[in-house]
Amino acid sequence: MLEALLRKIKLTFGDEVLRTRILFVLGALVVFRFLAAIPIPGINAAQLEAFLGNNQFLGLLNIFSGGGFSNLSIMMIGVSPYITASIVMQLMTILIPKLKEMYQEEGDAGRMRFMQYSRYLSVPLAFIQAFGFLLLLQQNGIVPQLSLLGFITNMTVIAAGAILIMWIGELISEFGVGNGISLIIFAGIVAGLPSALAQLIFSFDVAQIPVYIAFAAVAAVIISGVVFVTEAERPIPVTYARRVRGTKVLGGISTYLPLRVNQAGVMPIIFALSFLLFPQMIATFISKSSIPFLASGAEAVVGALANQWVYGALYFFLVVVFTYFYTAITFEPNQIAKNLQKNGAFIPGVRPGGTTSEYLGNIITRITLVGALFLGTLAVLPIILQGLTGITVITIGGTALLIAVSVVLDLVKKIDAQTSIREY
Repeated sequence: MLEALLRKIKLTFGDEVLRTRILFVLGALVVFRFLAAIPIPGINAAQLEAFLGNNQFLGLLNIFSGGGFSNLSIMMIGVSPYITASIVMQLMTILIPKLKEMYQEEGDAGRMRFMQYSRYLSVPLAFIQAFGFLLLLQQNGIVPQLSLLGFITNMTVIAAGAILIMWIGELISEFGVGNGISLIIFAGIVAGLPSALAQLIFSFDVAQIPVYIAFAAVAAVIISGVVFVTEAERPIPVTYARRVRGTKVLGGISTYLPLRVNQAGVMPIIFALSFLLFPQMIATFISKSSIPFLASGAEAVVGALANQWVYGALYFFLVVVFTYFYTAITFEPNQIAKNLQKNGAFIPGVRPGGTTSEYLGNIITRITLVGALFLGTLAVLPIILQGLTGITVITIGGTALLIAVSVVLDLVKKIDAQTSIREY
């Protein structure tokens, strides 16, 4: 196995095109990390650290922005506007049939147009999120009260940083290897590991060794579970009917249609985190209102979301819902049934057409339940562990670990596919 791995690495870096793509990805991530270290002026570092430490969501947002939120860099909102725009566009496919047709039936050209609309929508969302975060940080004393010109300047810089990071992600997808946005999130997770490791070393306590061993065992189980669920699939047997053309007999072969247990990947967790952003941000802003009933209602919402168990239950529910939603958007049983029928293929024991569509829909609903519950449990695992042990495990928690492992698996598959093409 080691010999095969070394041969693969040699083949990967021996190919000029593939080597250039990998170096481009590394260079783009270095630029991203450099930009994530440039702060906006006038920050109360102590107040910011306390604010992030008491807020579960903003701690995770800091990971996804590559540590940019912890020092309020120009990249402080990271890829959040683009992800939010993607959620809105996916929701719009339900309301606007033309968008659904563009995304599902027009092939690569339709998907490119769909993604272009998502990028356009990211621009106003970046300004809205920058405005909301600046107000939130001002109200908590982290950023000093700014003049109108200063506020607009900082808002523009933060929004421009979000647009720039989106552009860097698109460049990685086009000229590098793998999905650019996912790799940027992965870089943010990895960037938080040195500080977490240093904190663990400085706070090392011999009496806590059993807890550390337990955490290491949990991490190993999580990684194994992520790999297993990510790679798990339900094969559906498919047979192609025999056709006689002249003296040739075509078809008659049997294959299978792989249905993945986790069809949605890591997107439900990212969607759920983005979806949780707005109620918390808006409620915190309204809680400072001079209107008593608005302020009291907003404070109740903030207090409820500050409760770890309420937050965890809502987080789990949203992950399960978004898993089904994203699977429904990306997997269309009717379209697959039509394509099988057009190509003279059928599932043994199932009538072509509507019956095949219903059969596939029932199977994907059942196996998606397993994937949804797994993702939901993994997402709230850090909250459960923190509630039981009192130790914060955001950086090495289930969400970050799931995204990191999934991105690495996807990247390895794409590099392996590129090397296989060059081998043959």
